[in-house]
Amino acid sequence: MSSHKKITVSKNGPYLVSGSVPLAFQAIGVNKAGESSEWVEGDALPASAQYALCRCGKSNTKPFCDGTHAKINFDGTETASREPIMKQAGLLDGPTMQLADAETLCAFARFCDPHGQVWNQVKSADDPKQRAQFIRQVGNCPSGRLIAIDKDTGKPVEPKLPESIGVVEDPAQKCSGPLWVRGGIPLIGADGQAYEIRNRMTLCRCGRSENKPFCNGMHASDPKFRDGLG
Repeated sequence: MSSHKKITVSKNGPYLVSGSVPLAFQAIGVNKAGESSEWVEGDALPASAQYALCRCGKSNTKPFCDGTHAKINFDGTETASREPIMKQAGLLDGPTMQLADAETLCAFARFCDPHGQVWNQVKSADDPKQRAQFIRQVGNCPSGRLIAIDKDTGKPVEPKLPESIGVVEDPAQKCSGPLWVRGGIPLIGADGQAYEIRNRMTLCRCGRSENKPFCNGMHASDPKFRDGLG
């Protein structure tokens, strides 16, 4: 957990990022079958000690805020649950692994689908090859909707992610995705209350999520959100 990096949700305004958090494009790469298979890091964006990221989806300087939210009377009311993710999630049991699934946090990145889907893979994760595949795919879920849990330890198996923010692009869907917050950066709501610190989460930047401040995949629905950058 960072002691100085944080993101604050401003009331009906942008995400206020402090602590010199690195910012870069992150594209969803696909395999020959068109399935999400890897993250492809793109160019870094200029990130000062403090900066503001657009939350309404209408800024002319995306991903940064240019004040448009005030002109369009953006309603950024936060509706997401403050409960810990494990209380929100359903639990699927396998021989050696479990899969926690908090469906409301889905950001439609689709890393869960290849190789027969992770909901089926958990049942055969006692095989070392299947276990590795399962952990990798679950760990690639940017929102943290999906969490792999080792039954021997009872602890989540999380990828090591740098404290950073990814500006997601989804070439296969021809749209721009959410802000991928990585490495346990604290998120503070507009009411001053902190959300649970998580290794992976995705913040809405199209302005249309029904689970603000988190993404719920609305960027991929018609009309698709395109930031004109990636």
